[in-house]
Amino acid sequence: MANLVIDIGNTNTKIAVFEQDELVHITHYQDQDIKVQDILVEYNISKAIISTVKNEHTGWESVLKEKIKVIYFNTGMTTGIKNHYLTPKTLGPDRLAGVIGAAYTYPGQNSLVIDGGTCITYDFVDGDLNYSGGSISPGLKMRYKALNYYTAALPVVNEDSTFNKISGDNTQSAITSGVQNGIKYELEGFITSYKQDKNELNIILTGGDGIFFDTLLKNSIFAPYIKNEPYLVLKGLNAAITKHND
Repeated sequence: MANLVIDIGNTNTKIAVFEQDELVHITHYQDQDIKVQDILVEYNISKAIISTVKNEHTGWESVLKEKIKVIYFNTGMTTGIKNHYLTPKTLGPDRLAGVIGAAYTYPGQNSLVIDGGTCITYDFVDGDLNYSGGSISPGLKMRYKALNYYTAALPVVNEDSTFNKISGDNTQSAITSGVQNGIKYELEGFITSYKQDKNELNIILTGGDGIFFDTLLKNSIFAPYIKNEPYLVLKGLNAAITKHND
């Protein structure tokens, strides 16, 4: 029997199928036209978990509930994590799921989860499963769009994975330098702070821009400690639904 894991974010929806701890299917959607029936036909799914940052529900959720057991992930489903966040009800479910994913993927180890999505989030969990919170900053695309939206003259610029200079020599490259180097220095600053406190530290990059962040850090002293886990949140949700039925 398999688990259906659904992560509804601000921009994309990801649907995964896990057979025990093995990820056997992943699909990304940018709209709500999700063919859940096709997945139910293809796989022997017994239950589903949905994590969403949105308040509205969609038609395919009703279809799903008619077929199998559906659980909505919430911040009370800590799955062994000792959550010290002062306002747990306002904690983003994707942040907690990422922390759970880190704890179950790297048990007994200190991990800093850096999730590059609409926002960039930094969340630390120690080897004893203590989680106290983290940080939220604007994401890569949000920074580029904001410079155009809040100014009269700056153009829309897209990220450039080949850019490797300290400064730009025209407006477009100056924006690229400011955004991408700004994120690079931010990443390095947070990692440095956490490593000063916890020398043994996994640096886990996840989210849609996780691979891009890896490119920004490829020449840094932290490169040997970096682990790419693009499906970390999905792994955390799978651990949550598995533990929920123990």
